[in-house]
Amino acid sequence: MIKTINHFFYSIAKIWIGGTLLHWIFAYFSFAIPGEKLIETDILLTFLHPSPSYPLHILIVPKARQRSLLELPSDVSIFESALFEAVKELVLRFGLEAVGYRLIVNGENAQEVDQLHFHLVSDDYVSGSSEHA
Repeated sequence: MIKTINHFFYSIAKIWIGGTLLHWIFAYFSFAIPGEKLIETDILLTFLHPSPSYPLHILIVPKARQRSLLELPSDVSIFESALFEAVKELVLRFGLEAVGYRLIVNGENAQEVDQLHFHLVSDDYVSGSSEHA
């Protein structure tokens, strides 16, 4: 059931209006997102990627509607602070300081989804090797 719901949300995200729909869900109805939410604040939401490409693949999504980094306002210190605090918390929670990690952002045509989002990934993460598991 969860896989079907995840696939549904992932499919919606890829259609032309998907970014707008996802923003609305992230900002106002995050409780409807299937799967485990890891961190949620007024500024961002983090959760395990529904179709992971890495042993650990976490999505970090701002709740504000921005399609890419180019749409971030010049003064993004509040968002940057929230982003890096969330990344730091996730790195510690999953023990990634021991195995390594990357924070990735895709832009424009490299994005599958029309909403700014970041990927916290680890190629060497082993499930069950942290407090979270």
